[in-house]
Amino acid sequence: MALWRCKRPRGVILHSDRGSQYCAHAYRRLLKAHGLIASRVKKGDCYDNAAMESWNHSLKVEAIHGERFATRQEAKKQVFEYIEIYYNRKRLHSGLGFLSPETFERRHVA
Repeated sequence: MALWRCKRPRGVILHSDRGSQYCAHAYRRLLKAHGLIASRVKKGDCYDNAAMESWNHSLKVEAIHGERFATRQEAKKQVFEYIEIYYNRKRLHSGLGFLSPETFERRHVA
């Protein structure tokens, strides 16, 4: 989705944790093919990827915690709506001067 929405940017840092899916050869090949840079937590450094961990916490607490999804598709729909409808377009972020990510990007990115 990010590749499509941002018109295939190159050199962008993609944050993740040290999960096996992010270390997999197929994932790493995908990043390389699109000119993206992987950023993973250094072993033993809990602050290395604090921004990503904060995002994961927000997603879990605001969209998933306590929910019961009947199907995987229902869960995927909930996550998509949280990210694309609420988090990126409506949720205000103190780190962005109390703007949504979409508004901040529109104002500050050429």
